[in-house]
Amino acid sequence: MTIDPRMTDSHRAEPVTENGVFLADVWDGLAASPKALPAKYFYDATGSALFEQITALPEYYPTRTELRILDERGPALAALLPQGAALVEFGSGSTAKLRRLLRHLPGLSAYIPVDVSGEFLTEQAQALRGDFPDLAVEAVVADFTRPFALPDGIRDRALAGFFPGSTIGNFEPGEAARLLDVFGRILGPSATLVIGVDLVKDRDVLEAAYDDAAGVTAAFNLNLLHRINRELDAAIDVEGFAHRAFFNAQASRVEMHLVSRRAQSLRVAGRSFAFAEGESIHTENSYKYTLDGFRALAARAGWASIEAWTDRDGLFSVHALRRDA
Repeated sequence: MTIDPRMTDSHRAEPVTENGVFLADVWDGLAASPKALPAKYFYDATGSALFEQITALPEYYPTRTELRILDERGPALAALLPQGAALVEFGSGSTAKLRRLLRHLPGLSAYIPVDVSGEFLTEQAQALRGDFPDLAVEAVVADFTRPFALPDGIRDRALAGFFPGSTIGNFEPGEAARLLDVFGRILGPSATLVIGVDLVKDRDVLEAAYDDAAGVTAAFNLNLLHRINRELDAAIDVEGFAHRAFFNAQASRVEMHLVSRRAQSLRVAGRSFAFAEGESIHTENSYKYTLDGFRALAARAGWASIEAWTDRDGLFSVHALRRDA
């Protein structure tokens, strides 16, 4: 659950500032048919904290299953990384998974967490430096869906990428292939990429993971509207919307929506948007893959499959890819 596929810039008259881009994306999304908002805006400080709560929920299998795979396959995974490599984690968020890997990576020379949520990123990087004083930690605040500069002194090292958490599933397949190509251009030829990929499975398991009984995922989804109110001079009655998540089998994805409980009009920075009762804002997709299906997607972006590991129930997978030279 992380970043949205609708990431490409369009030509806009608004100033290129953080809030200017945010406002333009919200205006564009609410004026579209059907309405949709980029899921990258979930991740302010409140959204990031809520997502960390989601990862601990009993219904949300991806995090604990991926951690188990990393624990069990850590030595085999570490053997694929060059000695002295620098590890770039795209969309790092919490360092929980990285910490599980570090015990298998004594030769790692540097860790570069990259995330758009600067406050949360800084907190995590500082904690990691305290716990691993011999590891160079160079945090980068950036939108990892676009090329960005690595810190000075990192480029001359062997590079590896880490993209856990099934975030790749939040992108339309074509956008996912383009994202993998961006990673390849950042990391360079012959780089290794370790990536978590959620698998196709029973509908009930999937839908429960995105609509938990405690309502944390609902709060996470609705926080997007709270953020718009806080940051964009908006007047949205958040209680006028309900969280909805369902598995779209034809598209092989879980969809999240915010559904209007009634006919209403919203105002965002002086602009009004009308909603019919039952009309929704599409806030996130989470695509589910087969092993072969993801290997084929990676190959389109210039990545060859080295290995893929799954749990015994076939819920989740971790892939090791190598960038074509």
